Formats: sequence, C-alpha cells, structure tokens
Amino acid sequence: MTLGDSISRIDAVGKTTGHTPYVGDVAADALVAKVVFTNQPHARLLSLDISAAERAPGVLTVVTATDVPVNEYGLTMFDQPVLIGSSDRLRDRPGAVPGDVSRWEADHLAVIVAETSAQADAAAALLDPTWQQLPVVADIDAALAAEAPVLHPEHPGPTPPGDPPRHPNAYHHYVIRHGDVEAAMAEADIVIEQTYHVPHQEHVFLQTEAALAYIDDEGRVTVETGGQWAHEDREQVAHALDLPPEQVRIIYRAIGGAFGGKEDMSLQIVLALAARKVADLGVDRAVRCDWSREESIVGHHKRHRGRIHTRWGAGSDGRILAVEAEGFLDAGAYNYTSNKVLGNLHLTVAGPYEIPAARIDSWAVYTNAVPGGAFRGFGGPQGCFVAESQMNRLAEACGLDAVEVRRRNMVRDGSIGITGTRLPAAVSLPQVIEACAHHAEWGREPAPAPPVRPFATLPAFDGSIRRGRGFACAYKNVGFSFGFPERSEAGIVLHGDHDAGTGADGSDNGDDVPVRADVYLAGADVGQGAHTAFVQLAAEALDLDASVVRGHFSDTASAGDSGSSSASRLSFMTGNALLGAAEEAEKAWREGDRPAVGFFRYVPPPTEALDPAGAPTVPNFAYGYAAEAVDLSVDVSTGHITVHDVVCAVDVGRIINRQLAEGQVEGAVVQAHGYVLSENLQVVDARVVNPRFSGYLIPGIGDIPRRVRAVLLEVPDPIGPFGVRGMAEMPFLPYAPAVVAALHDATGVWFDRFPLTPWRVLEGLSRAGFGPVR
Repeated sequence: MTLGDSISRIDAVGKTTGHTPYVGDVAADALVAKVVFTNQPHARLLSLDISAAERAPGVLTVVTATDVPVNEYGLTMFDQPVLIGSSDRLRDRPGAVPGDVSRWEADHLAVIVAETSAQADAAAALLDPTWQQLPVVADIDAALAAEAPVLHPEHPGPTPPGDPPRHPNAYHHYVIRHGDVEAAMAEADIVIEQTYHVPHQEHVFLQTEAALAYIDDEGRVTVETGGQWAHEDREQVAHALDLPPEQVRIIYRAIGGAFGGKEDMSLQIVLALAARKVADLGVDRAVRCDWSREESIVGHHKRHRGRIHTRWGAGSDGRILAVEAEGFLDAGAYNYTSNKVLGNLHLTVAGPYEIPAARIDSWAVYTNAVPGGAFRGFGGPQGCFVAESQMNRLAEACGLDAVEVRRRNMVRDGSIGITGTRLPAAVSLPQVIEACAHHAEWGREPAPAPPVRPFATLPAFDGSIRRGRGFACAYKNVGFSFGFPERSEAGIVLHGDHDAGTGADGSDNGDDVPVRADVYLAGADVGQGAHTAFVQLAAEALDLDASVVRGHFSDTASAGDSGSSSASRLSFMTGNALLGAAEEAEKAWREGDRPAVGFFRYVPPPTEALDPAGAPTVPNFAYGYAAEAVDLSVDVSTGHITVHDVVCAVDVGRIINRQLAEGQVEGAVVQAHGYVLSENLQVVDARVVNPRFSGYLIPGIGDIPRRVRAVLLEVPDPIGPFGVRGMAEMPFLPYAPAVVAALHDATGVWFDRFPLTPWRVLEGLSRAGFGPVR
C-alpha cells in the first residue's frame, strides 16, 4: 500500500542536484528567437518593413503573419491572431478575427531568428511598422460606455431576453434565475448590499516561458516547453500551422511552476513556425526562446480583475432568503479562458449555501488591458471573496458567530445547489467547517497581541497593535464544467518473466525477475508533485511497490490525452484512468501476455452548459470544500498587517501523499497571502507599468504567515479513485475574506477591495475615523 505515504518525490534528487533538465538547459547550440511585442494596446498595422532586420548581422530569418497558414488561436475560442498582420486565409470566413489589429501591448508582431540574443535584439529594433492609432479601451467602465469601439466585432455580445442590451464588448453572459427574489427581499429582516472590487494577480512562476522547437527524425514539428496540457498545445499548434495533429509533437521538460499561467499559448505556436521556416531554408538547427521576467509579466495573462455588486436578504435568524448579484470580469484583449473563469465566479458568488431565491448575472468584458485567464481557483477566489464577505457582514448584522451563521446556511448532502439541481454526493462542507473551527479553537477571544515590529528597526507605538480573527469557507468544482467533454487517458505496461509464475500483484515464487510497470501519462507536473502522485496511484492500483513503477510523462508521442493540469482535476481524472488501465493490463497478464498492455480512457459523469434563461442545470460532477481561520495583528499607525496563524481544513477525499498535500495547502495560503496583502499589479491606460519584482511585491520568507496548519479530512468522493478528491485550489479560496474579516475584528472597519497594502489600510481606517496613533 502506498497511498498516504509521504514518499520522496521522484524528481527530488534531480532538481536538488541540478541534473533535471528544464527547457532552458538543453540545446545550447540552437538558434535564438526573439518574439517582438507590438507595444500597441490598440492600433491597426498598416505596413511592416522587415528588410533592415533581415539584413542585420547574425539574422537567419524573420517570421511574420505572412508565414502563418491559419492566423488564429485560442484555448476556448479563436479570437487572437498568432502574429499581427495579414490574415488572407481567414478573410472570407465568418467569425474570423481581424489579424491586422493589435488589441494588447503584448500582441506578437514578429519573430527574429538569429545566432545570438544580442543580434536578435538588435534586429528587432530595426523593424519598421506603421500604425494607425485606435481608441484605447482601458477598463470595464470604458468598455461598457456607449461610445466605446467594439473590440471584437466577430464576437458580438448577447442580449438577454427581457433585459436592456449591453455593449457588444460584454461578450459572454451567464444567468441564474430561481425562486421569487422580490418577495424574498420584501420578507427579509436584514439586507446586506455592497460592491466589491477584485484585482489582477501575476502568476510569478519561478521559471519564465521558454521553448525549444525543431523538426524531429520523423518529420514532426516538435516543441519542447513547459505547459499544462500537452495535447491541447498540439491541437493549437496544428491548427495554426494547418497540419494534422499527428505531425506535431509536444514534449514537456521539467516545469518551474504554472498556476494556470501556462495553460494558454505563449511561445508554442511562434516557435513552431520559426522551426519550420528554418527547416524550409535548409538549416538543420533547433530554435529556442527564453522570456525575461519583464517579458513574462507583460506577455502572459493574469488573474481577472473585476467588479461585483451584490445584495443579500436574510431573516433575523441569519438564514439567507435571497441573493442578487451582477458581476463583471475584465477579460482583457482576448478571451483565453475568461468564459470558463466567469462560470466559476457565477457559481461561487452566492457561496456554498442553500439559497431559496437568486438572480445572478455575470459578464465577461473585452478591453485592451492584459488578458485575464486561468489562475489557481479559476474565478473561485473572486466569487468567494464576495460571498464570504457578505456572510461575515450578515453574521455581524444579526449578532451571530461567524461559524454559527454558516452552520445555518451551509450546503450538505442532498442540498440543491445554486443552479437548481442536487449537488453531487458526499458534500463535506459541514465536516470541513467543524474541523477548522475545532483546530482553530474558534470562539475563544483573540490572544493578546504578540510583539510585532512591522519595521525591523522600529518598535510599534504603544496601543497601535490590534488583534483580530476571521473565518471563511469555500467550495469549487473538481474537473471541467458546463458540458465540456472531460476525459483522461492512461497506459500501463507490465513486464516480468513469462514462465516465472510471478503474479501481477508483484509476488514471485523465488524467481529473480519481479513484476515491474511502465506508466504512460501526458499529465503535466507543474511543480506540485503530480508525477509522484501518479506513480503512487498506479502502484496502489497494481498492488506493487512504488519503486518498481516507472513513469513516462508529458510527451504527446507516447501518451494519450490526460487533459489539463488545472481545475483540481489531475489526480482525480488520471487516478481513474490509471485504475482502468491497471485492470486492462492485469487482464492481459492473466491471459499470458508479456509484456501486458493496458490502456483506458476515463470519462466522468456528464455535465451541462448553463441555461441561458437560468433553468436548472448540472454544471459539475464533483466538488472540493475548504475552510480557514486567520489570526492577525494590524498596526493602525502604519497599516501593516502581520498574519500569525492560519488553520486550513480541506477535504482531500483520500490522501495520496501527505507531505505533498500539506505542501499544497501551505503553498496556496502563501500565494493567497500575496494576492490579499502585497501584490499590486498596476495597469494604466491598458499597459502594465510595474513588470518587475522591484515594483510587484511578492511576499518573502519574512512576510508570510508565521504558522500555517493543514487539517486534511478524508471524506471519500464516491467517484474519485480510491475516494480521492481534488484539493490543490481549495485552500486559496477562503483566504482573502478570512483576512478581511480578521481585520474587521481588529478594527471594526470593513474593506471591500484589496490588496491590503499599508496605504490602503490607512486610507480605510482614516475614512472610518481612526486618528493617528502616537
């Protein structure tokens, strides 16, 4: 048995010693590619003279839009040109994106291929584009203004039945309609109404975007990179290059973090184009590109910023009667996964509670700002901040404890969810809430403020330190939603002596050749230890020791489609695929096959797209649940916040590797800590103006919570492999509202936006009447 054991990560030695190859470590003799950004938030390209760049020293070629067979891409809809320029192949196709307009400062204009980075940089400066400037649509308000230009006329926004028309830049819309909201609000004793603002967040993965591309020995366009869904990368490269998918190969080397930021395209397509053009010139060399940190921060999507107005009605006993909400997410220049992220906001903005009546509208809005896309929690953190802040305000208004008000409203087994259908079985929110409250000793008074020195060289003023506690909980889907054809594939090959009498359970009758297994999976390990979990799951399914299971991962040439390393789905989905593959391999073994091969494609229960009129739907097949309690101190004279203790209870269904699971909790809390307290991406006139760590402040070791306690519950998911339930995103979700609740407990002041930088805290305290503390 291996599940639950904290075995060492299978990549630990290589990464510790530096022997594990990342993309930036291979093919030192490769040509260098420079991806040139347009630096135009909104402009039409009238002409592009590349002649001087082509003649520059060391330059082999310049790749432009004329080299792109199908100049479009997008993970969920084709709304982005690969390179800004001519789109003759798409000009007559309805719904094709106009390729001559830059809608984002980091749209790609050209790719310079040269011998050295210095030569590529010098040649890039010689490109001579002519632009027609267009009005910049900087944010949601600008996009919805009547006079705003339509940024994507090929994707006009919907007009809900009976509602006034929205601006076409509001291009995606979800609704929830159930119960009599007006009557419930009229009956309510307490109405909590508030507008909340949620900010951008940068992914800050340790390894920036990098790729190596070449034509392999079988003539395939091959891209080695770090991403989150190898087969989807292959599909998008094949589409843009107008190739059959089997003519494209994607290999993931070691990946230094992703968090959703590598789910969409960055270098995959443009490096594939460059490699093919180099090969067409008769040059047999690979092409590589590594983005700088500044290029990375400017050039990939962010967590969505947004604005949500909501109104909750409740009885004096704290029971919710109705929820109204209207939310807007800034999709930026292109959709990426905004339509899917919006869906999660839509489902979580009313919280994990039983809601008798609801009217909820959520919109994705095109602007010229940096695109919003996937980021740990995938819309859940934004929705959870709204719902849990409302719940904590409700608790105060009706004089109830924060945990008690949740007990009176929380979903449980048999509850009807916000979309009007019964939640999947094994709703563990009650257990999670009670476990968190127990371990946090909820209900006790905040301990006296410990010595706090917001500045290492200066003590706090007497009386300036206030202590507070906050509580929040959350739920989120596991796996893809809204009718997406979810699936995961796995292959297992068992080896051993055909005549030794060795069983597929690993036992042998004195023979020297034990059973061993090769596992073939495309699922990406983006740093979370997924490949180690795969080995443990396969070993458990085969009843083998993990030491005799060898993994072959993240290569589209050798493994089936595992789907994305996102949506807290990978262990759940691949675990079920491995169970099926193990059964097939063991069957082949019993029939005498050596090697014995098993392949399985797991398909979970189907889900449904949200109904445009709000009729009941089944949006998800599984959920995860988490709750957090936060203890903090705030220096009301400086606005500095110190988080002392975080208790996070999360249901994992079944522990695969305890140490890895605890690491996921700690990592999520630290990442959320930066989101809530310090990370303040500035986007001014649709440009990122602080694309360096000197201006974008991620928390250092001295800034993070002093203690994080992971409480892992095991309430098996009925359809999870061995009961496993996805959990990696859940600890992120409740942190922001728990911190805001703790800050309110300390000061009596509510905050409806973050990050809670010292200046914002001081500004909020000043508005509430706090005088200077000296």
